[in-house]
Amino acid sequence: MDEWFTIEEIDDETYAISEYGHWEKVHSYLLIGKTSALLIDTGLGIGNIKKEIDKLTELPVIVVTTHVHWDHIGGHALFNIICVHKNDSEWLKAGIPVPLSVIKKNVMSEPFSKNPPVEFNIEDYKIYTGDPTKILNDNDIIDIGLRKIRVIHTPGHSPGHICLIEEEKGYLYTGDLVYKGNLYAFYPSTDPILFKQSIDKISSLKGITKVLPAHNELNVKVDLISSIKKAFEDIEDKGMLKQGNGIFHFCEFSIHI
Repeated sequence: MDEWFTIEEIDDETYAISEYGHWEKVHSYLLIGKTSALLIDTGLGIGNIKKEIDKLTELPVIVVTTHVHWDHIGGHALFNIICVHKNDSEWLKAGIPVPLSVIKKNVMSEPFSKNPPVEFNIEDYKIYTGDPTKILNDNDIIDIGLRKIRVIHTPGHSPGHICLIEEEKGYLYTGDLVYKGNLYAFYPSTDPILFKQSIDKISSLKGITKVLPAHNELNVKVDLISSIKKAFEDIEDKGMLKQGNGIFHFCEFSIHI
């Protein structure tokens, strides 16, 4: 049976932990410091991501949530330290405002291209809820020992969506803000105007060497950010930057508003 998780080395202390067998093709990221490790998101909850983390580090693990959607918090219950931006914290405490039946349907909406773990059963699938250990704010610094990661509040896909930047390496972890594929700003809880403002915000960052997305291909060029920025500007110039205007297709991505 295929292993559910694929571990890819970004460098000798940074790993992508990917779930290519599911249509979402979710990436979580493990950053290993000197005193602790930082896990950006915990994936779908189809497999046990902690078992993979334990193979890579013995350090205490801090989970940082890019946003509280089902495909990014699936393994949160396996960890003790959970961080989330203040604007998504109520969803983490009380639950995502989407019925569990709808989420289960989304999980199974396309056939898996890899065999899921034998212990996976969609009937037992649950969405994590719990009190966060730490509330994050814009520009907070997370220090894991000789590595410092800065929080960038980038709402639009969710109210408390964040990107994370490690300025010393130039790594930008973009969550669901930037990736190759369909960018979502049409749900009631999304905001295409804020999404555009967040793209503008990260496009002003200097020294980015890698864009590390939460979905689809890992091989993302830095200039994808400027391409998405221009696309949002084009949509706004046409007076169509509001929900209900459909899907706008571009070269490596589309924007659904």
